[in-house]
Amino acid sequence: MESKRRFRLGQEAYVRYGQLLNDYIYWLRNYRNLAEDTVISYRRYITIFLNWINYYLHLKKLSSLSHDNTETFFLRYSDNHEFGSREQMQSALRVFLRFCFKQGYIKRDLSLAVPTLRTYKLARIPHIIAEEEIQKILDHIDKKTKVGRRDYAIIQLLTKYGVRSKQIRKLRLTDIDWRKNQIYFPSMKFGKDILQPLMADVGEALLDYLQNGRRKCSYPEVFLTVNGPCKPINSPCIIYSIITRRAHDAGVNLPKAGPHVLRHTFATRMLERGHSLKSVADMLGHRCLQTTFIYTKVDFQNLNNVALDWPEEES
Repeated sequence: MESKRRFRLGQEAYVRYGQLLNDYIYWLRNYRNLAEDTVISYRRYITIFLNWINYYLHLKKLSSLSHDNTETFFLRYSDNHEFGSREQMQSALRVFLRFCFKQGYIKRDLSLAVPTLRTYKLARIPHIIAEEEIQKILDHIDKKTKVGRRDYAIIQLLTKYGVRSKQIRKLRLTDIDWRKNQIYFPSMKFGKDILQPLMADVGEALLDYLQNGRRKCSYPEVFLTVNGPCKPINSPCIIYSIITRRAHDAGVNLPKAGPHVLRHTFATRMLERGHSLKSVADMLGHRCLQTTFIYTKVDFQNLNNVALDWPEEES
């Protein structure tokens, strides 16, 4: 199965499908007007698909792709990936196959061949890690280096506010109000804006990074690349890599790789400390309480504490 972290077409695949992929990306940007994050995500998943049909099916032309080939790829991919990745591959693949049909690359609309995987509302349990393990990750970061200061500030924000990776990447210098001691995160996924007090340890981490780690440039975004040309962190893969690498270096085994485990942990800890579901929803930027319900399923220890004794049988 093609590795889910391989995002470039192989040499043979590029010769056969490179122009098709470029046309598809151009179409997403200029005709579908999709957000750049979505374009990057779709490109990543379709690259996996094109590499697969090239190396496993040896297709010389996309027109040879069949209903069975498409279904086989998706089912094999689903067997090796979690729900979120399966769902994104499903969406990206259907859009790509519709594009190929409309542009004449394939003879039939094979988007109908991508199976619909049955899911159940609130069926999944959020992945969380212990607070001690989060602290272990933070303590292991070398804050004397520029990249260390940046990564430390990013993980502090993810941990203390439970925000999304994209909210970290889109955070601007003007979103931090030092005088009022507040920090603002714009809404994501049709949720609500988040305005919270700037915690002391987070403020110190941000100030250290801005004064001693951030490269001097005119970009308004807070977090920038450390090496190469100076630019904002636009790819979600960079935040994913930061969390995964820092956890690995600290010897912490994440139940699920990437930054979302810190968001799940944040929400779960809030409920454990007695905050209402409405408060958790507000902190996470959820517009609908139903989105937050999943976090009510994880506190098994407290459920054990309130369990009733089994009544003895009367003779």
